[in-house]
Amino acid sequence: MTSRASLSSRFSRVVAPLAMCLAAGSALAQPSPFSAAVTVNGQAVTHYEINQRVAFLELLNAPGDLVQTARETLIDERLQGAVGDRLGLTADPDQVEAGMAEFAGRANMDVQTFLAALQAEGIAAETFRDFVSAGVTWRTIVRQRFGPQSQVSEEEIDRALTLASSDEGAQINFAELVIPITPDTGEEVRARITQLAETLDGSIGGFSAAARDNSAAGTALQGGSVGWRPLSSIPPQLRAILLPMPIGGVTEPVPLGNAIAIFQLRGLEERDFVTPRVTAVEYAEVLIPGGVAAMPEAVALRDSLDVCDDLYGIRPGGFTITTLPVGDVPGDISLELARLDANEVSMSLTRANGTELLFLMLCGRSVELPEGGREEVRDSLFQARMESYATGYLAELRAEAIIDETP
Repeated sequence: MTSRASLSSRFSRVVAPLAMCLAAGSALAQPSPFSAAVTVNGQAVTHYEINQRVAFLELLNAPGDLVQTARETLIDERLQGAVGDRLGLTADPDQVEAGMAEFAGRANMDVQTFLAALQAEGIAAETFRDFVSAGVTWRTIVRQRFGPQSQVSEEEIDRALTLASSDEGAQINFAELVIPITPDTGEEVRARITQLAETLDGSIGGFSAAARDNSAAGTALQGGSVGWRPLSSIPPQLRAILLPMPIGGVTEPVPLGNAIAIFQLRGLEERDFVTPRVTAVEYAEVLIPGGVAAMPEAVALRDSLDVCDDLYGIRPGGFTITTLPVGDVPGDISLELARLDANEVSMSLTRANGTELLFLMLCGRSVELPEGGREEVRDSLFQARMESYATGYLAELRAEAIIDETP
């Protein structure tokens, strides 16, 4: 009779050699580091190159799927390099050395120190050199191919600056809740709005509901939302209060002449684009007797105007046009103007204890450009245009290429 131990021994003698054969077969199946992981129009991208690029990207703290990023980037570089070879535009050694020095300088290192840091992480110097060389070559190709058609005209700079002063650049998004006050209601309204400021702090939905129910401003129907406005167009006093606040934060009550208000920060955005600073505003004022009861007359006046100068023909002598630095505009008027674009109208304010409706029209804003600002705009537009052309060209190269990936 055969014992369990004997069967186990025989099984081991049969299985062990088989396992060794399978292990050897598995080792043979592993690709060589220098075999092709991808071929691009017949040119190989090796497993070694991908692994090296992944290690380099890890060192740079690059986000995302680094293996996929490395693979796709190396495919692009093969296509770009082939164009460089065809056009005779490959990077020369001096350009590569300069590019390596510039890149290492971002980490406050010279090239040799940076290469030593790479070597400590198992990254070959050639990996860094190839990365820089590919970038220099592609930029040279793009400049030669698309530089002439990427030039920026003076009119395009003017248009970009106009957009920057209205919709681009540093912007702030906020909401308001405005309650009128009189000598008789002042104390009661202050207590009420102080309580609202405390209870609504941090609640965007709660602030919107409270603004619909309580605010006398024209933004009440939008839950108090003023929307995105150029940061420099906001009254400096309000800007100073809102900027340090977290999103959703609500200010302490802010006096606005014949009203008191609280504000909620909804968003703050800064863009990598030169931002003209709004220095002054020009606006028209018309006082219409009757207070809020004169709203139909104010609406008719608004509908008859295209620009502030129309007032000279439509209402001669019955208006004033004022130009003031942003910081000198009265608080309630400044806030109303901050909501407006050029030639828009506000009919939310009153004067003389509510017996006169104040019709406001924004004529325009004066802006000041930082020194060198036009050239910064020109360069920004040129680079954006070049990048767009480069992206499209690379997509064409990919569409025409034969790319085979090894399973």
